[in-house]
Amino acid sequence: MSNTWTKQHIPDQHGRVAIVTGANTGLGLETARMLAARGATVVLAVRDVGKGKQAAAGIAGDTAVQELDLTSLESIRSAAADLRAAYPRIDLLINNAGVMYTPKSTTADGFELQFGTNHLGHFALTGLLLDHLLSVPGSRIVTVSSVGHRIRAAIHFDDLQWERSYSRVGAYGQAKLANLLFTYELQRRLAPLGTTIAVAAHPGVSNTELMRNAPAALRVPITRLAPLLIQKPEMGALPMLRAATDPAVAGGQYYGPGNRGEVRGYPKLVASSAASHDQAVQRRLWAVSEELTGVTFGLDGDTHPMGEP
Repeated sequence: MSNTWTKQHIPDQHGRVAIVTGANTGLGLETARMLAARGATVVLAVRDVGKGKQAAAGIAGDTAVQELDLTSLESIRSAAADLRAAYPRIDLLINNAGVMYTPKSTTADGFELQFGTNHLGHFALTGLLLDHLLSVPGSRIVTVSSVGHRIRAAIHFDDLQWERSYSRVGAYGQAKLANLLFTYELQRRLAPLGTTIAVAAHPGVSNTELMRNAPAALRVPITRLAPLLIQKPEMGALPMLRAATDPAVAGGQYYGPGNRGEVRGYPKLVASSAASHDQAVQRRLWAVSEELTGVTFGLDGDTHPMGEP
């Protein structure tokens, strides 16, 4: 595979439907823009429909906007129903939206905000849309993780919602580790079917709104080192785009920036932490996520119909 993969390498996407969560700004917007430029029908799945329509108006190509609040299982189920009705086939689901280093808060369903939004919300959405992906050979589910999956990161099964104590950095690490554990377990379950693959990606350090909640101890040094560390969203989106479109990508792979430390650079195949490959934790997190969201996938041992509790 090429060491310098750019947007020019994105294959023709005409006839393909791509759903991108959090696509009204930052990395999601750039991902949507580049997919639409190559001919895809792109659905911007966003919490604020007004901002989504504003973003879509600035994209050249075939776009639509879908209301989706990943902090609410009710909203996720409603959005999934709308998307299923509108798009009998889905080629790409890019689970991009996320929050980072937020003050202690909970979702509408009582989940810790970072874990609930970044992992559980996307887990539920994926399960509810899965059969419309499985019917499409070559379809992909791309979930966005972070270098943060290595920082103070563990799945705290004894306190998943951080009710006893709260660390915004630790909670983010847990959520981003969960994204990888989910991807690898999903790929294991998808592999026997041979139609859809699950892939992960991370953007390195990009100039987006995601850092707005970072503690000053982290935000200030990063700002000062910005010229050396932070890349533009157009570059930060490339790992997701490569994971979503490169014909050479295989299920269960992880893409990120290629320079040292994976903070910037052109996208390449990268490695994730040993913790992300713990299959016992992958299976346990899957079971807990099903229980918390009420969504099952109908894959490899699931006992319920697709997407139903």
